[in-house]
Amino acid sequence: MYWPNGLSVVSAFVTLEPDMTTSSFSASNQRLGDAAKSSLHRRPNLPRNRWNALFTLLAALFAAIVVLPLVLVLVYVVIKGGSMMSLKMLTELPPAPGMTGGGIGNAILGTLVVSLVAALIAIPVGVGGGIYLAEYSKSGAFASFVRFGTNVLSGVPSIICGVFIYGLIVATRIFFDQSYSAMAGGMALSVLMLPTIIKTTDEGLKLVPQELRWGAIGVGASKFVTITSITLPTAMKPIATGIVLSIARASGETAPLIFTALFSPFWPEGLFSPIASMSVLIYNFAIMPYDVQIALAWATSFVLVMMILVMNIFARYLGSLNRN
Repeated sequence: MYWPNGLSVVSAFVTLEPDMTTSSFSASNQRLGDAAKSSLHRRPNLPRNRWNALFTLLAALFAAIVVLPLVLVLVYVVIKGGSMMSLKMLTELPPAPGMTGGGIGNAILGTLVVSLVAALIAIPVGVGGGIYLAEYSKSGAFASFVRFGTNVLSGVPSIICGVFIYGLIVATRIFFDQSYSAMAGGMALSVLMLPTIIKTTDEGLKLVPQELRWGAIGVGASKFVTITSITLPTAMKPIATGIVLSIARASGETAPLIFTALFSPFWPEGLFSPIASMSVLIYNFAIMPYDVQIALAWATSFVLVMMILVMNIFARYLGSLNRN
């Protein structure tokens, strides 16, 4: 028979024989309890535990191998370029080949200008596209096509975007008969930023509770007012995270700027003239046979890496705010 309420699961399955006494039952129950307790102790010598320890060690080793290149790059860049940091280097123009002194001030300013132009183009288009996908055409054929195109565009090599803008803008001299320009460089970088902004906006708006939309519509708000006053502010943190990540990715690109913005050893002269950038400066100076230019390339690498690192940390911070 099964013992009444109050005994453990193990003792519940112990049946009493006709001649079994209470003491013998208690002893049997005790042995079963001791066996159950002993089975809960980990035994490292078991084959399954040895295999588990082996694969845990392999997983930790592979994780260390993944992080190791990043650590080595950061350490090497800090060692080679961090020692050259000074106000003079950050504010002066680069020297002519073979000359000493100088800095990377024009490249820093040019990178900020091109990134700003790219952000001003990509953010409205990307956020607007994400709003359309999430709010107006959630599962239509056109929305599926746009999502598929966004995924494909996110994997397109950056040099293809540079060649595209080169043929569309630079070669045609469409901007006041100018060829290479900061505007063309910003347009090339904006193409790279669009997939990230569209996807994060789309996914961020999907996280907004549907009840908020129903409540706004219930009090008489239009679709436009509901989006601009309810859903978009609620999803602002994931959208801002995607924007920061897209800017961080675009600001370090080199190939699109070689085809569009080219380079200039002078201070920026306007949006429709060639402009310097840190990534192109690194490319140009790193292949020169002069120690000064190579040292400036390392210093520029340090500034660019630190800038991208700070933006990624800020994006992680925004992501943590969204989770909280």
